[in-house]
Amino acid sequence: MSAKGVTVWFTGLPGAGKSTVARLLAARLIARGVPTEVLDGDAVRTSLSRDLGFTRRDRDSNVARIGFVCGLLTRNGITAIAAAVAPYAEARAALRAEIGDFLEIHVATPLEVCEARDRSGRYAAARRGELQNFTGVSDPYEAPAAPDLRLDLAERSAEACAVEVEALLETRGYLG
Repeated sequence: MSAKGVTVWFTGLPGAGKSTVARLLAARLIARGVPTEVLDGDAVRTSLSRDLGFTRRDRDSNVARIGFVCGLLTRNGITAIAAAVAPYAEARAALRAEIGDFLEIHVATPLEVCEARDRSGRYAAARRGELQNFTGVSDPYEAPAAPDLRLDLAERSAEACAVEVEALLETRGYLG
């Protein structure tokens, strides 16, 4: 059982492996009896944020909405795992200040690896100019200067990364 709630925020370029590691971490925590919920950025975009586009203002609104839900879960003793690009440092810093129990995990998979793995064709479409405001191509990604943990899925398996995040939660006292 979780000693107290926490938000684990995975941020990184599209296709970096955020959702994969988030799902693996959630499975590990649930197996330990830790109340856990995952908010995947792509799923949130089709429900809670379907009215938003990809301008900076809309992206910040999307991050704030996900963060609001994470904050509610965290305050109620649940481990909230968010996997969202969240490209702007200021928006992520606001979440940390608002939520308090917040771990920022930078999935720092290099752009060229993300592009090579892209089965959806979004990077190629962005390179052709068919997708506007695409993070990493036509819109910036502000990498965290001091994340709680930095992972590179070009170098390691998603499972190994999930184990490392679980160990961080243990070390920080979030797992009983």
